[in-house]
Amino acid sequence: MSLTAVCRIENNKDLTSFNTLKLPARAQQFARFFSISELLTLLDQARQKQLPVKVLGGGSNVLLGPRLDGLIIQSAMQSVTFLRENSQFVWLKVDAGKHWHSWVLEAQGYGHGIENLALIPGTVGASPIQNIGAYGVDVADVLESVQGVCLSSRQLMNLSRQDCRFGYRDSVFKRELKNDFVVTSVVFRLAKSFTPRVSYGPLANWAAQHPGFTPQQLIAQVCDIRAAKLPDPALVANAGSFFKNPVVGHHQAERLAADYPAMPAYPQADGRVKLAAGWLIEQVGWKGKTLGHAAMHHQQALVLTTDGEARLQDVFALRDAVAADVWAKFAVELEPEPQLF
Repeated sequence: MSLTAVCRIENNKDLTSFNTLKLPARAQQFARFFSISELLTLLDQARQKQLPVKVLGGGSNVLLGPRLDGLIIQSAMQSVTFLRENSQFVWLKVDAGKHWHSWVLEAQGYGHGIENLALIPGTVGASPIQNIGAYGVDVADVLESVQGVCLSSRQLMNLSRQDCRFGYRDSVFKRELKNDFVVTSVVFRLAKSFTPRVSYGPLANWAAQHPGFTPQQLIAQVCDIRAAKLPDPALVANAGSFFKNPVVGHHQAERLAADYPAMPAYPQADGRVKLAAGWLIEQVGWKGKTLGHAAMHHQQALVLTTDGEARLQDVFALRDAVAADVWAKFAVELEPEPQLF
């Protein structure tokens, strides 16, 4: 069987629907792989044709340009494999192409620890790249290792949690291995006992009013909170939280707190302080404000939306305008979460 028949390589593929901001984009070539052997075959062919290779996940955390040269690949692998267990934990390998929220729901049949990460858009394979997190939990808290292929060497690699060098919305995949690694699977370590983490404000209030809540009830509450704050990408084009919550030094945080007593601030273990980007954006007047075909959402100032007609330059223009105003007022730098693909 030919490679094209196995992997369904498509030329001039329209990827507009593959990114949640609905930015128009076309790939020179596009293919989904259903096994590691198919992936390696695709990489060999790309090398023979001297085509660059890029990996697309769920398209929820990337900014696509109008023309994507080379071969764009996407995992179609979606299996969940039981590996081992002990008295406290269970280890499972989950393929990169599996939808993240579907995995959160399915994981409840095995163990616990990712309930707070419900309804985050994207795929399992993208989760370690961004070190996704919400409501006091990061994927690094439950991740054991990441398997994949180095694009430049074609070598299979297994990276431990330490190898991934996780930080706040950061990992080795966004630094040393940026654009040079395709995740094929992730191993999770889930706890057998349900020990919820509900220190986040709205969750803490809800938990206090619902003693003895179940994992399924926690997931439902997380979904309700996210739905109330974040627009559904299927209805309003958006990439979720567009800016990272900035982390500043202790002294700068003290100065800001003196000038703005109502400013939310979250002390970190290293002595620095995390600020709420949405609050900063709201203070400079961008909540619900439109620039061209892009806007900051009227309910959550942290969310950048488009009207379905936006181009990449529209997103850049709004990104830069918001960041400039926040810097001018607070001397705090905002960094976008979505990366240019």
